[in-house]
Amino acid sequence: MASRAAGALLLAAALLVCSSSSSSAARMPPIAKGLSLGYYDERCPQAEAIVFSFLQEAIAKDVGLAAALLRLHFHDCFVQGCDASILLDGTPAGGKSEKQAPPNLTLRSSAFKAVDDLRALLDRECGGTVLSCPGLVPLAARDSVHLAGGPWYQVPLGRLDGLKFASQEAVLDALPPPSSNVTELLQALGKLKLDDNDLVALSGGHTVGIAHCPSFGDRLYPKQDETMDKWFAGQLKLTCPKKDTDNSTANDIRTPDVFDNKYYVDLMNRQGLFTSDQDLYSDARTKPIVTKFAVDQSAFFDQFAFSMVKMGQIEVLTGKQQGQIRKRCSVPNAAVAAGDGAWSVVETVVDAAESLVL
Repeated sequence: MASRAAGALLLAAALLVCSSSSSSAARMPPIAKGLSLGYYDERCPQAEAIVFSFLQEAIAKDVGLAAALLRLHFHDCFVQGCDASILLDGTPAGGKSEKQAPPNLTLRSSAFKAVDDLRALLDRECGGTVLSCPGLVPLAARDSVHLAGGPWYQVPLGRLDGLKFASQEAVLDALPPPSSNVTELLQALGKLKLDDNDLVALSGGHTVGIAHCPSFGDRLYPKQDETMDKWFAGQLKLTCPKKDTDNSTANDIRTPDVFDNKYYVDLMNRQGLFTSDQDLYSDARTKPIVTKFAVDQSAFFDQFAFSMVKMGQIEVLTGKQQGQIRKRCSVPNAAVAAGDGAWSVVETVVDAAESLVL
């Protein structure tokens, strides 16, 4: 078929691009039971190349999409594991999904649309629903990082989609606010079996993307945080004349759209945006790691790739009794809304054709 021939060419092109990346791809944590590299090679060998090609074009048009897709992956895995529950819409009965929890309200709609578009494209090219939504999200994050200048790494696949979303309270409990200090961050990540190296490396995702004034306004008003560089604070006040101003600014003032190690240079210059950023350099437990990454980008890329694969395996669902491959990423294949707002699975067929529109 012509589409499969084109897919083979896409795969070759993607591999050629990725072969020039850092050697960090060679180091990988243990692969979780049920996952594997090349999981879809037989059923849809062109799947990863399709994702890469789509994002290459999409990010060229919207550079902010790279950070948006990376953040989507974080917010999914930190809450209830990497089950794509972040993609589920609220229930017909009015139950609020993870999307509607306060920490997720600033997730960009462009990221959700990109996942939906990729879902439709992959279904057409692969001859049916093959790749799961929690398999698609980490691939999109990995390719976004690489297309922004960061490392390429292999992603173990085989995750199944969860059948329910977490409560609003669970989201708030699982996602540390930007006002968190290192002790609070290590406690939160420790529950997910992530350590101090993972914390500092994954925080480096803030080398791309933007933040809204209310998320760091308490460092400016009513009194400036003493750990913040005065010039930097002055620039932020121009963008955020009030604590709750509805404006945004780049996370990394040096290279805001490039995935590199300048985020750590920012921290060493007391120009970290959030308390959760700057405290990484203030705390003796994490300061040496920040310094290492600031002077050695390859060390950062190596640890970031390792930590991303590790994070991407948090509480994955692999048994058929645990999950499914959703036909639509925003709703379980057969579901109705229960009275308490949770999804209750019944023998109801959801028409997948509704989502197959690019």
